[in-house]
Amino acid sequence: MTASLFYPGPDRGVDRTLLVMLPGVGSAAEEFAAHGFIAAVQDGGGPIDVIAACPELDLYLDGTIAAALHETAIAPAMARGYARLWLLGISLGGMGALLYAAAHPAAVDGIVQLAPFLGTPGTIDEIASAGGIPAWSAPRSRATGGERTALLWLQHHIAQSPARPVLYLGYARQDRFAPGHRLIAQHLPPERVVAVEGGHDWDSWAILWGRMLERCPFAAKPGMR
Repeated sequence: MTASLFYPGPDRGVDRTLLVMLPGVGSAAEEFAAHGFIAAVQDGGGPIDVIAACPELDLYLDGTIAAALHETAIAPAMARGYARLWLLGISLGGMGALLYAAAHPAAVDGIVQLAPFLGTPGTIDEIASAGGIPAWSAPRSRATGGERTALLWLQHHIAQSPARPVLYLGYARQDRFAPGHRLIAQHLPPERVVAVEGGHDWDSWAILWGRMLERCPFAAKPGMR
């Protein structure tokens, strides 16, 4: 982990939520604050503390992202007594959030995916050709290990519809990764999906984040789907 910034919320009550934000490649942890993500989620005054983390790319490449994120950021924070854990992942950070949920299935209450990177164009074509995520076959896939793990988690989530984690998706229609986003969107309730005009950039993600917060995702309770 190269950077991890902590932003305590204004409400210091005991029933608190920890929100861990993961950016994409080339973005720093500080950019969440610079683009208004921290202020937007804390302006409501709710009991939400934020960790903005920026894992090194090598952690994704060598398959240790979930372990590193847990050991250096999430486990020490959760030891302070948070009631809930939510993850926000943007671009490659979206894959990081899924990989963490796959490694710690009982720990995560909710995931917000903004323009998530799910795989290379070849992997996305595989899924589309198979008929979608539920029909995709991991054993026959050329996906990388990280792609495979994240997609298997999504496949299980779609098939089982577990009460937690709650999954939200936001994406821009002109995003270069939008074909993969639409493959997820078709399996989520409409109220859990936000789509706007725009590309793969912070301007679009900031709009998506604002629209997402209007849906009060952190008020979602386990068992409500």
